[in-house]
Amino acid sequence: MEGKMTKLEKYWILYDVGNSAFVLLVSTILPIYFNYLAGKGGVSEVDALAYWGYGASVSTLLVAFLGPVLGTVADTDGYKKPIFTACMMVGVIGCAALSAPSSWRMFLVIFVIAKVGYSASLIFYDAMLSDVTVPERMDQVSSQGYAWGYIGSCVPFVVSLLFVLGNEAIGISMPAAMAIAFLLNAGWWFGVTVPLLKTYKQRHGVAKKEHVIRESFGRLFKILHDMKGERKIFLFLVAFFFYIDGVYTIIEMATAYGSAIGLDTQGLLLALLVTQIVAFPCALLFGKAAKKYKNTALIKVCIVSYFFIALFAIQLDKQWEFWLLAVCVGMFQGGIQALSRSYFASIIPPERSGEYFGIFDICGKGASFIGTALVGAITQLTQNPSIGVGMLAVLFGIGFAVFGAATREADEEEQGLCK
Repeated sequence: MEGKMTKLEKYWILYDVGNSAFVLLVSTILPIYFNYLAGKGGVSEVDALAYWGYGASVSTLLVAFLGPVLGTVADTDGYKKPIFTACMMVGVIGCAALSAPSSWRMFLVIFVIAKVGYSASLIFYDAMLSDVTVPERMDQVSSQGYAWGYIGSCVPFVVSLLFVLGNEAIGISMPAAMAIAFLLNAGWWFGVTVPLLKTYKQRHGVAKKEHVIRESFGRLFKILHDMKGERKIFLFLVAFFFYIDGVYTIIEMATAYGSAIGLDTQGLLLALLVTQIVAFPCALLFGKAAKKYKNTALIKVCIVSYFFIALFAIQLDKQWEFWLLAVCVGMFQGGIQALSRSYFASIIPPERSGEYFGIFDICGKGASFIGTALVGAITQLTQNPSIGVGMLAVLFGIGFAVFGAATREADEEEQGLCK
């Protein structure tokens, strides 16, 4: 099915433009500013990297516990939009509140709260995909979301960089420049979300019961039980758990890693801006490629590419190598995220999308506590950040093997239905 994007599809895509601004902050400026605050508090660079990883792990663990319950509640008719709005506002307010603390500990606490709000909102945002478009357009719309999210997030990021990197020329302190950046990105996030809030209506769901919370827990236990018989869904989620864990860990830890091995801060920020720019056309290309090739084959290409990216990071110690890494990550980042989301949406019942995407989020953003904790722990044990990052190759290897089993299961099921 071809054609122009509908107004609702465009507004859904706009939310990616908004929340991606926060993601770009988390993967670039936030870790560097945290290192700055931690250094003022007498914390070494190696320990600062570990604490940042632990903070990211705590936030994802919280979402892992909350996600399935919230997702199941949101499948009740009329509940998806208000719960999405509440989670989004926690993230937006948390982002703005990062402008206040001067203590690295308080900054880390607020970051955890903001990231929980952001991650929880994505459960419902992803589940909206089946409400805003039709199955034939899911790959295209999902890819467009990530693509425009990457390029759109560059707008507040570039303005933030002007303040952060030019604070002395402007005549303001670093904390003041960072406060402007946090407030600007929070305003951008909220502003571009408003059109979706005004137009979105839940199309798929279950009837409202007298005891919504109790019924939601019942449906959650049922979906976990039913998944035993849905091997293609179960195996995909296990594979996704491992390979996307590595992807999100690379996104979250990139600048913290670069800072820990002594690379130039300004160069790191500009390199990751290049990642966003490269990711924009590449995400669109993967969306177009999905019309010609099976999206499962394209996902495998992305996993293998990330495996070699992780191996390359082990020996990384030069600025140009980080730039090369940034370009390679940009080439495959949007494809693996968008195609995984649309593939999962295509194999689950649309009326139970909130429930399933609650589980999906555990295996995705909620699972990335393994990667961040692994990098933090290995770095502290070996005092070598490169070894910690290199361990991510193991996650991609496991993910590829299990994903292969998941696709074989899906093919066998499809052949059985055709007989």
